[in-house]
Order: sequence, then structure tokens, then C-alpha cells
Amino acid sequence: MISWVKVYLSGLLMGMADIVPGVSGGTMAFILGIYDRLINALSGVNKTSMNLLLKCDFKGLWNHFDLGFLLALGGGIVTSIVLFAQIITYWLATYPTYLWSFFFGLILASSVLLLKQIDDFNVRILLVLFLGVGAGSVASVLVPAEFDVTYSMIFFSGVVAICAMILPGISGSFLLLLMGMYETIITSIKSMQLDVIMTFGLGALIGLMSFSKLLKWLLSTYKALTLAFLTGVMLGALTKVWPWKETLEWRHVGEKKIPIIESLVLPWHLENFHFVGDFVFPMMCVFAGLIGVFLINYIFLPKVK
Repeated sequence: MISWVKVYLSGLLMGMADIVPGVSGGTMAFILGIYDRLINALSGVNKTSMNLLLKCDFKGLWNHFDLGFLLALGGGIVTSIVLFAQIITYWLATYPTYLWSFFFGLILASSVLLLKQIDDFNVRILLVLFLGVGAGSVASVLVPAEFDVTYSMIFFSGVVAICAMILPGISGSFLLLLMGMYETIITSIKSMQLDVIMTFGLGALIGLMSFSKLLKWLLSTYKALTLAFLTGVMLGALTKVWPWKETLEWRHVGEKKIPIIESLVLPWHLENFHFVGDFVFPMMCVFAGLIGVFLINYIFLPKVK
């Protein structure tokens, strides 16, 4: 398969992951084997790039920032968000148990692949892993806030969301949901509200340029500890995507009805439990998510060079 086609397809999968609260595009980049290349490209603003710009060496800038890779990947992400935003939100509203089951399997398999990136597993790494689990669990039960929708808030949401989106294990969409901005951003994408999209995009761009350098430093200096913490966050966030829940209290945020207090239950404890619909089908979706991640990682989309 042509290299840029692989990168574009990788972008499609990352975009789909970024749409869903609880699933990280950064995790998908790790699964696809393009994470290091992505971070290196995003953190290219430095003395070398400034010298190339002053010399008007555009070919050098193209290679320095790996712009061919970024454009193909970004094109896939944008395509996926535009095409699938409405589809995925529909499925979340109509078939939530099946979709959350699929995401549960996807995140569980992703955490296994992230742990495999840690070479020297010791007590310190284990402690950081459990710290991440605690942080992810706490974040999962936070009640979505309500903020006034202003351009400054939209800009800030872009900064925060994009930083989370490139972190394995932390979902930018989930943070938007906690900030009460998820509905605003998704609606603007579906209705093509350019002022909101451009403001959010500007915040995302600035967030990328600043945060990618910090993330590159963390992964190069404390890679094992960073991956352990992020994997822990991912495992802790599994409570957010647990398929079988009973909603105890709802809140209306704009036109969106959001559950704010939920009780996690075993499937056979659901009211009007149906063995096939409430257990067999969801478990099939869990296994589909598990198998899908490993197939993507090892067969369909091997390491993108």
C-alpha cells in the first residue's frame, strides 16, 4: 500500500477515536505505530526551523516538519470527523450499550499494547500505573460543568482538547464533555459553523505547538513512567465506557441530555434483563473491539514509515 494512503487511513481511524468521549486519538496513533513520528513532526518549531524560514528554504521546512506526513494524517482526521461525527453521535444515542461495549474492548486492548511499550517494569512503574488508574477513575466520575459559550471559551477548549487528543489514554472529547463544550463543538462541525470551527482550530493549533514539545521531552526522558501513567489513566477511564449502567440523574446541557450520576451494574442486574440483547451482543462487541485493535496493529495497518 502506498505510504501516504496508509497515513491517510491512520488519520481516519484517529479522527473516529477523537470523536468519542473516552477514546483517544493518541492511543490510536500508538496502535498504528505512528506516534513517535507524529510527536517529532509536531514539535519541530525550534532554532533549526526558524533558520530555515529566514533562509526561505521551503523544501527544508517541508522535510523538517515532515509536512507530507502531517497533511496526509490531518486530511484523514478532518475527513473522519466531518463524515462520522453525526453517525457516531447517532449510535451513541440509539445503541449506547453496543457502542460502549465496542469501545470498552478497544480501550482494554489498547492498554495492553501501551504496556508492551514499557521495557523495564518495576515497582516504581507499577506505583505510577496505579496512580494513573486513580486519576482516570476520578476523571471518569466528574460531573460535566456548564460554562458560557464564548469565543474565548471555545479557544480554550481547543487548546485543552488537542493536548488530550495527542496523549495516549486521555480523550479530548471526554474533556470537552466535562467542560460542557462537547455539544457545542460537535454541533458546529455538523452544521459547519465556521466561526466556531476556526476559533476552536486556532486554539488547537497553539495547543499543539506548545504541548508537543513538553510531551516529546517527557517521552524521551521518562518514557516508561509517562507510558505507565497514561496507561493507568486509560484503565481507570474504563469505568466511563462500562456498557451496563443505570442512570440515576440527568442534566440538560443545551440540547444534550447528559447523565451525571450513574450506577455501574452487572448486565444480569439490569431491569428487564434480556440474555441475548443485554449480554451476548454486548460481549460480541467487546471482543470485536479487542480483535479490531490487534488486527489494526499487526495486520491491516502495520508501522507507517
